Amino acid sequence: MAKIKSVEEKYMRAALQQAKKALALGEVPIGCVIVHEGKIIGRGYNRRNTDKNTLAHAEITAINKASKKIGDWRLEECTLYVTLEPCQMCAGAIVQARVTEVVMGCMNPKAGCGGSILNILEMPEFNHQVKVSRGILEQECSDILKLFFTELRERNKREKELKKLAESGDN
Repeated sequence: MAKIKSVEEKYMRAALQQAKKALALGEVPIGCVIVHEGKIIGRGYNRRNTDKNTLAHAEITAINKASKKIGDWRLEECTLYVTLEPCQMCAGAIVQARVTEVVMGCMNPKAGCGGSILNILEMPEFNHQVKVSRGILEQECSDILKLFFTELRERNKREKELKKLAESGDN
């Protein structure tokens, strides 16, 4: 077993465990944990398709659970670990929840709002800015996403081919 090199890696591994739950459901494998005083108080993973809910992102689920656990909507003194850079909705929720720090696995150049497209987390125009760390277990976080999308493309290709065969047999 690999030795844990840092606190950031320890909790990012916990977020990766959440991402694996999403992967097992056929969801985009994104996972998140929220830590307060050295304990995980919120966990979440992507469940948009499973729950048929646009809001069922890993970060939103983890924020909801952490808020219930801590008894407040403010998650001050909390660190959020997420395997993929948050989208605009999640980055906004993180700022609104007053999360102190966000630790990201890999960046999301197509939809990320923690530094790729926008940086909502560190905008001085807002009344709260989040401390951000990037690239923690980046390769592992990236690999699980690449695996998912490779398998999804292959599955879609097979389904398209089967549909063509079925249509050609109907003639």
